[in-house]
Amino acid sequence: MIRANCRARFTAADFDFIVRALARSRGDSVSLVDLLSDSETRDSILDHPRLVETILSNAGHLHISSQFYFYVLARYVLQQAGIGDRKLCDYVGSLLETFSRANQLQSPDKIEPPKDGFAGASNRAHEYISDMLIALTRATPEQTFLLRAHVGNYSLFISGIFHENTQRRSLRGAPDIEFYEKIGRSNYQLVASHETARRCELTDVFAGLASRFHDVRLALNELSDRLLHLDEDARSSLVL
Repeated sequence: MIRANCRARFTAADFDFIVRALARSRGDSVSLVDLLSDSETRDSILDHPRLVETILSNAGHLHISSQFYFYVLARYVLQQAGIGDRKLCDYVGSLLETFSRANQLQSPDKIEPPKDGFAGASNRAHEYISDMLIALTRATPEQTFLLRAHVGNYSLFISGIFHENTQRRSLRGAPDIEFYEKIGRSNYQLVASHETARRCELTDVFAGLASRFHDVRLALNELSDRLLHLDEDARSSLVL
């Protein structure tokens, strides 16, 4: 299950990266004490544009965790889109970090993901989502929550990161972006009222993703197009 917990899983190397990155900015240096002693101070520091600049200028030579990498970039593009909710940004970062591992693409009830490579499978993603929706007819309440959350996450991921591939394939009869927006938004709406969401303190996150699915999707389009710079081979698994 994906949670809004990127910030809770930063490593010592991540904090060292922050200190070194900001040390190069005149008047913006920060100490480990600042980062570790106060969460509000840490959140403010994480918004510093120097972090994004340093990540982008040193691609391929970074010693940072994937959760830090995806949080900083997701936070940047979401803020640019007018979405300032840090918890929602944290969830989106966790979503990207989780789905960057290809084996995490399978659904909670072990339905097999498309076999022909994720980026080239937009035409089969519809079948995959249909399988998950069919599985809901025999699911327990807990499984229903996990399946619907996964459908929402999967729809956001494929329409956000792989939108160009999805658009191309829609011209040949595969589901289009609007399909993924509709199915993703409706499933986020349904899980927002689920008891598991309340227990995991994700009600507000799912409600926010449902109401702003389109805006979040466009922000991820920007992330995919301008910041990740993945070629087609890399996109097939998105292993960074």
